Amino acid sequence: MKLDPVLTKAVRLLKGGNYGKTIQLLEGEVLRYRDSFNYHYILASACLRAGDFGGALTYFKRAREIRIRDPLAMTGLAALFLRRGETDRAVDFYLEVQDLDPNNTVAKKALKVIKKNGGPEKIAIWVDSGKLPQLYPPVPKLSLTSNRLFLPLCVLFVVGGIAAVLFRFNLIKPFKPRVEREGFAAAVLEREERDAPFQIDGSYRYILTRDQVLDAYAEARKLFAGYRDEEAKVTLNRILESNAPEGIKNKARLLFSYTKPPGFDTLSEKNSFKYAEVMRDPPLYRDCYVIWRGMAANLEILQNSTVFTFLVGYDTRTTLEGQVLVEFGSAIPVNPELPLKVLARIVPVANPSGIDIRLEGTAIQQSGLLQPPAVENAGESP
Repeated sequence: MKLDPVLTKAVRLLKGGNYGKTIQLLEGEVLRYRDSFNYHYILASACLRAGDFGGALTYFKRAREIRIRDPLAMTGLAALFLRRGETDRAVDFYLEVQDLDPNNTVAKKALKVIKKNGGPEKIAIWVDSGKLPQLYPPVPKLSLTSNRLFLPLCVLFVVGGIAAVLFRFNLIKPFKPRVEREGFAAAVLEREERDAPFQIDGSYRYILTRDQVLDAYAEARKLFAGYRDEEAKVTLNRILESNAPEGIKNKARLLFSYTKPPGFDTLSEKNSFKYAEVMRDPPLYRDCYVIWRGMAANLEILQNSTVFTFLVGYDTRTTLEGQVLVEFGSAIPVNPELPLKVLARIVPVANPSGIDIRLEGTAIQQSGLLQPPAVENAGESP
């Protein structure tokens, strides 16, 4: 957790067992920290340990909306569902956590408990015995305070001064950090891939020269190394839609496979591609993620899906940029009367008039959904 006076104080209170004071401190800051994963995770952890299970459900859900693949939020939700007797939902979360983090001790222990105590009745007895806190996600780590930072900074200053003198007189060579990101080294072009003949037969969206392809691929790797995945994908899509050699296209697909889905905490609206920009050339943005504001219309929520027509840019009810079909692979609460933000993946769709798009939804943000939805009975103990 980054250094923050309010959140640092909250963690200190939480670690000291002052759950009520932690909740009191944080609940008044909900607007200030509305997009902060750490805030919602700390508050959810306090509610969980204070026995406010409805509040814990609300804030763990919000934390997961912000960072959808974070094991901490998922183990918190799993513990609540286990307490409520919804073992299947808890198991789904624990298995997903194991896929993301095979060494996660909470998920491992939880799955052993569930396997040992098969059946709702035995699980209920185990929960009633007071053992459920063993499966709570950990309390967040305390951020470094200024006092704790003072000594390390002094040491760093002295070491830095010595290193500068040594560099000045060439007594040691500067250290060049290597790129640590997984997939970067695997996507290096070999000589035969660089020298392979370009494709002549066939129809291609973009016709590129050899230098243009190599420059584009180098730019994509640079963006990937800087964790600018959505920009890298656009460059990779241009290569994949071009007459580039198949060997380079295969490396582009490999690099593409190492990109990571973003969350609301890692992709900002400012850096997201705009609707008009995408519609000018949808294939360039295939599988890219965007954050768009708007309103939901023609809403249909089923057991395993949520579908609506997204009125892009209509959140102020003054300008409509366009309409896009949005599909989620699960039932999620959406209020069609309120503006919302959608985080979703772009899927180009061919139609008689050209190429359109649809969105595969990942998460939404909507102020009216900060309260737990009725279908979850969040006002009661889960």
